Amino acid sequence: MQEDDKSEAYIGTQIVPLSDIPGGSSSSTDGDALQAKIVHQVNHRRLNPRQIQLSAIAGSIGAALFVAIGSGVLSGPLALLIAFVFWATVVYSIGQCQMEIVSLLPLDGSFIRLATRMVDPALGVAVGWNHFFAQTSYIIFEATIINTLVEYWGYDSSPAILITVSLLFYLAINVYRADLFGEVEFWLALGKVLLASGLILFTFIAMLGGNPLHDRFGFRYWKNPGPWAGETASGRLESFVNAVNVAGFCMGGPEYLSMISGEAKDPRKTIPRAFKTLMTRLIIFFIGGCLCVGILVPYNDETLTTGSAKTYAGKSPYVIAMSRLQIPVLPSIVNAALITTVISAGNAYTFNASRSLHALALDKKAPSIFSRVNRKGVPYTSVILVMLLSCLAYLALGSGSAKVLNWILNFCTAATMLNWSVMAFTWVRFNRAMKKQGIDRKEYLPVLSKIQPYAGYWALFWAPLFLFIQGYSVFLKGNWDVATFIFNYGIIALAGGIGLGFKIFARTPFHRSEDVDLVSDLEFFDALTNYYQQVKDDNPPTSVKDKILAKIF
Repeated sequence: MQEDDKSEAYIGTQIVPLSDIPGGSSSSTDGDALQAKIVHQVNHRRLNPRQIQLSAIAGSIGAALFVAIGSGVLSGPLALLIAFVFWATVVYSIGQCQMEIVSLLPLDGSFIRLATRMVDPALGVAVGWNHFFAQTSYIIFEATIINTLVEYWGYDSSPAILITVSLLFYLAINVYRADLFGEVEFWLALGKVLLASGLILFTFIAMLGGNPLHDRFGFRYWKNPGPWAGETASGRLESFVNAVNVAGFCMGGPEYLSMISGEAKDPRKTIPRAFKTLMTRLIIFFIGGCLCVGILVPYNDETLTTGSAKTYAGKSPYVIAMSRLQIPVLPSIVNAALITTVISAGNAYTFNASRSLHALALDKKAPSIFSRVNRKGVPYTSVILVMLLSCLAYLALGSGSAKVLNWILNFCTAATMLNWSVMAFTWVRFNRAMKKQGIDRKEYLPVLSKIQPYAGYWALFWAPLFLFIQGYSVFLKGNWDVATFIFNYGIIALAGGIGLGFKIFARTPFHRSEDVDLVSDLEFFDALTNYYQQVKDDNPPTSVKDKILAKIF
């Protein structure tokens, strides 16, 4: 990145003399290099604690939690609840792995570059391209889904208009500066939190009789038709696997926080705090959400079982429940809120896709043009390419939105589970390297997880297992479909092929535990942490507003 004046660094709107940066007074070549690197990072890291905390809470909340979760209701309320609780333990375990390693080394590209460093460069290539493809696919999903949402109000004009508007919005927010992305995402994420909280409150009021029918139904649907779909043991097992697949698609978070760490201010302080909220939001929003839909709608509801909803929003268990209870107006409000949720999700996916490509370019695993950043530290060339690829959303014009959305959902679920498998394996190798090199975890790591190493091995067992199980339904009698099989399992072959090909042609080594690099960049991140602490000490919050925000975030 080119700077006009190398004698100053910027923290927000504050200009700080270069000599005040740790290492800045050194006249040695090493000191100058460290100093220049910190200047670059201070200008590059623009996401503040307030933006990161709300992204941590709401970044993984998408339309899936409010609409796609309806597919899980078909398994029965108890099966869905157990599946969400079970999968929450897997996601939480992955978060614990990432909290330790990312807090130590909050690099650009995070878990992608850490896989390269801790395991094998070929694995970093595979997971990097996997994440890039998945996040770009999610953008296509969100740009396409907006059309199906506005159909709720009878809009049936050319979907190309809304796709174009969506993509231009994502480009405008992400191509210039990261703090603009962070600020927009903060307010959109706040809307998602309010929507999720409002629907939980709606469920509580409605089940106690606060509805036009004055029907105090409570847990009626847990008794009739019952808590678990399936007449036989194999049928009930199939219901549970389906519920876990839905949970795997709805839940997320660790990978997004890891990617954000590369552009967070004072990452060794802000990122661990964000990871520590993971279990709270899993319980409140995801487990709470699955409990709500199991209360509101029976698993044999005709709209769910026949797929007869004419619009995407119409598939939401909440909208179905409102229709069953003859509640007017509220479904339209929920639909409008879903649009803001979709916009927020697309915004976040654009950030993640561009940073994935940028991380690959930094490690010379993608063309060097994608390592370029503008004066604000944004990898603008990566953002532009992501937007160009997202124009594949126009395929919805020819193939039909429903079919395209189903393909993307299958593809992204598999890609997400592959990411989690790699993150868990990276931590296991990282932990093994510390032991082999005689490093004391308590002294070496800035943040410690209380449940390691159990969390790492728990995640490493279940994530790869469900990576292969998630597409089970295509193998059931009468369900075989080539396109469905490809989108369920194709990403494994694609990412694996890229990684294997890179390993063969580049002859990359699988790092032995004693050879894993656990030293590089530590001095830099120690100096960066000291710098942010110095700025904080020299500029304590003075206004009431600043003090309140500092206390909360």
